[in-house]
Amino acid sequence: MANKTVFITGASGNMGWASFQEIYKNRPDLNLAVLLRDSEKNREKFADYTNDPRVKIVWGDFGNYDAILEGITGASYVLHIGGLVSPAADYYPKRTLKTNVTAAENIVKAVKAQPNPDDITVVYIGTVAETGNRPDPIHWGRTGDPIKISVYDHYAISKVQAERVFAESGLKKWVSMRQSGILYPAILKNMDPIMFHVPWNICLEWATITDSATLMERVCNDNLPDEFYRKFYNIGSGDTFRITLYEFEDLLLNAIGMGHDATRRVFKPRWIINRNFHGQWYADSDVLEDYLHFRHNIPAEEYFKQMAKEVPWFYKLSIVTKLPVISQITREAMGLIALDKRFGTRTWVKNRDQNRLTAYWGDRDNFGYDNWKMIPKKWKDVNVYIPSKTPTYLDHGYDESKGVENLTVEDLQKAAEFRGGKLISKEVPDIYTPVTWEDADGNQFDLSVNTVLRGGHWSPKDIPLPWRYDEIAKKNPFFAQVWYADHGTNENNIYDWDIYKDYDEFKK
Repeated sequence: MANKTVFITGASGNMGWASFQEIYKNRPDLNLAVLLRDSEKNREKFADYTNDPRVKIVWGDFGNYDAILEGITGASYVLHIGGLVSPAADYYPKRTLKTNVTAAENIVKAVKAQPNPDDITVVYIGTVAETGNRPDPIHWGRTGDPIKISVYDHYAISKVQAERVFAESGLKKWVSMRQSGILYPAILKNMDPIMFHVPWNICLEWATITDSATLMERVCNDNLPDEFYRKFYNIGSGDTFRITLYEFEDLLLNAIGMGHDATRRVFKPRWIINRNFHGQWYADSDVLEDYLHFRHNIPAEEYFKQMAKEVPWFYKLSIVTKLPVISQITREAMGLIALDKRFGTRTWVKNRDQNRLTAYWGDRDNFGYDNWKMIPKKWKDVNVYIPSKTPTYLDHGYDESKGVENLTVEDLQKAAEFRGGKLISKEVPDIYTPVTWEDADGNQFDLSVNTVLRGGHWSPKDIPLPWRYDEIAKKNPFFAQVWYADHGTNENNIYDWDIYKDYDEFKK
């Protein structure tokens, strides 16, 4: 039999390149088609595959429908891994939204143009950023939890909208897999101020690049049951990779030879934000593992050591010199990054940037600055701890023991009321057909039961811009569960303003 074909987007990126190599090496039964932007870097990276009979290179971008159609034509599997991601997404918000949503629309259109669209597996790689900041005690999450995009997170806005494109596409074999942070050797090269936009005690279940690539190889599988498809999944490498930011920095710095607790020598507590990141430990990441068995189950500390072996020598100066001065030099370098004129946390404080202080440290009327000042200057006074490892679950507003497909119209009406709204449709033909809902402000919209209950989506009017989460939380108990956990309910907690004024920043 002739080989089947896998179409991959983002094959030149970290996860995409690892997935391409994994499939090429371990699946001789599969050919590969890749969509690549025509650049010198990409031509060099794929030079060895230019004349390979198993590899088809399509030069184009996400806005080029014909290129996407060419790559998908004849494919049995579509792995949509690519996209415009952070930190670039922070600098180009408008381009990010257009690029990532257009990519989703063009892929769905191209799949539907095939003679057998219902037979094609379509994998969309989403992100943990879709559900936003999840501090202790709501640090455990699962699919179906409320969509809540952190303020200023344009990447997450684009990914939520793109996910809806696939979820409401009518295709029969799509899945959305929400990727957590990916561990790969080059992560040490990411010297961007975004590294300071993470609270010390925030929880994140990392996914190794090895596990992620194996996952993509194993989802190219015709033997998966029908129940696997048209669902949302969380990607994580399991218990040993459920760590806080402080633990992450400790593992990383120790792996390159700086020793345990090097975090205290390299960073200052006040450089780091209090809230408004994204991250959680996945209470349901084992679901995907049970289907596809993609985890290599390497202890986190060992994996960090393996990554350290693959980085350039200058990242391991402390191993070579054993001099304490290296920590001081590193701290000075980190401090300069935190002074980035646009995204540096130290710059926001220095300039008393009200919007940034509000989003990342506290409420308006100078409370953000006051909360920043409350952060101890010395590490010995910082409350660094590990939140509970016992999973907890948010209320999804319906009897989950019934199964989404078995809910009655009355059950769905109660779920809508828990979201501050109503189910307008009198009949629900199935959980995949869009029906009409109404949000707390009277806006009507059409979404499938599957997207609302399994995906956690709700009214399109709730997606920024502007951010008006406090207003939403007061009317939507479902959403309030993830908002008030780190914002409280006082009247000064106002997010109902347009931080972009006349959208000059968003237009960039």
